[in-house]
Amino acid sequence: MSGFSSVAATKKVVQQLQLEAGLNSAKVSQAAADLKQFCLPNAQHDPLLTGVSSSTNPFRPQKVCSFL
Repeated sequence: MSGFSSVAATKKVVQQLQLEAGLNSAKVSQAAADLKQFCLPNAQHDPLLTGVSSSTNPFRPQKVCSFL
């Protein structure tokens, strides 16, 4: 059985490599330029860059009311 599992595993690897060989790839420099072109105009709408106001933040710590 180990010979069969080895052949099956090798076939899976070959299929994966054939799939990856058929994919179109882009140059890293072009992908970075495209990403920069998208990110810069949209930066003012990104809450990770601009932050979220405390009044609209649903994850802000809840205020605790305590009585003495």
